[in-house]
Amino acid sequence: MTKFIIFFFPLVLILLFQSCDVAKQAQYSFLLAQCDFRIRSVENVNIAGVMVQNIKSISDLGFADMAKIMAALTSPIVPLTLQLNMEGRNPNDKPAGLNRLEWVLFIDDIQMTTGILERPLTIPANNGIAIIPVQIGLDLKQVLTGKSAEAILRFVMNLAGAGGEPTRFKIKLKPSILIGGMPISYPGYITVKTEYSNNQ
Repeated sequence: MTKFIIFFFPLVLILLFQSCDVAKQAQYSFLLAQCDFRIRSVENVNIAGVMVQNIKSISDLGFADMAKIMAALTSPIVPLTLQLNMEGRNPNDKPAGLNRLEWVLFIDDIQMTTGILERPLTIPANNGIAIIPVQIGLDLKQVLTGKSAEAILRFVMNLAGAGGEPTRFKIKLKPSILIGGMPISYPGYITVKTEYSNNQ
């Protein structure tokens, strides 16, 4: 609750000098702090241009795809891309919203990469749900510094074989909203796992 107050107090000051439209934006942002989030699914897991979604073992790969991956593993960069789908649920009787979302991705408790989602989002009222797709790209060689090519390949195969179930993922979110043209960020981060949670 303390963080909610810290987040909302600057908005109150702005509202003293702004219009009803701004007041509505502030209400949306305050309600966002009461929403729940979870990681819904992982899609399009791709390493070095090879789609490995749902691949259970190396033997499931064709010769050409395996050759691409092996070539990447001996290169300075091993690109990994995927789409992480988050789900926001709003228990309030009014919509909640944000303008900008900073995020930090963890896999197996390893910080993989960070990014910013620059688009407005509204979560409907009365347990309404909004899907938030996050496109992620990173260099596995950089993230898994010191790991052998075999270890990196095993990491990707384990990740791809999850069948879309994001049990090894965690993402931290810092939403922001614009009030009277001024960006207001949520204090701290919202930690999101596979079960609904709004723990900070």
